[in-house]
Amino acid sequence: MGDLKPPRTVLRIVAAFSRHAAALQWGKSALIDQWGPLALESPHFDLVETNYYDDEMGTGLKKCFWAFADLADSAALTDWKLQTNELEAACQSLGRWPERRPLNLDPGYITEAKLVLATTKDRSHRIYLRDGIFAEVTLQYHQKRWTGFNWTYPDYQRADFQAFFDECRGYLRQQLRQNPA
Repeated sequence: MGDLKPPRTVLRIVAAFSRHAAALQWGKSALIDQWGPLALESPHFDLVETNYYDDEMGTGLKKCFWAFADLADSAALTDWKLQTNELEAACQSLGRWPERRPLNLDPGYITEAKLVLATTKDRSHRIYLRDGIFAEVTLQYHQKRWTGFNWTYPDYQRADFQAFFDECRGYLRQQLRQNPA
C-alpha cells in the first residue's frame, strides 16, 4: 500500500473570453476581489479556432488567461467553477452588453505535470467531481513541452497559449521551491 500524502498546491488559472474589453476587466476585478492578486496575465488573444460561441457571445472574441498569486488546493476546483458561473450570471445581469452571454470564465489549474480545466459538460474522458462539475486534463507537460490529447481544444494547442502556460509553470515551480509543503 502506498503512503497517503496530500497533493501539492496548484496554480489557479482562469481562461476568460468576451468580445468586450470592459466585460473582461469586470471579470478580472471580480475574481481578484474573491481570490486575491494576479501573478501573471496573458495578452488578449484572438479566438479564431471555433465559432461555437458566436450565437450567445457574438463574433470577434478575445481570450486571455489570469493566474492567481496564491497557490490553492486543487480539491476546490468545483467551488471555483461554481463561483465563475455565478460571476458570469452577475455580469449578464448588469445589462451592459447586448449578448446573451457577454463573458465566459473557465477556471482550472496548473501543476508541474498538467493543465486541468473545470467544465459542466460530460464526455468520456472527463471525471465527475460534484454539483454538476467535471474535470479534464487538457494538456500534459511531457519532455519539456506542453502536449495535448485527441480531446484538447485546438486553441490550447497554440504556441502562444503554451508560452503563457510555460510562464505559469515557472511561477508555480518558484513558489513551490520557496514554500515546500
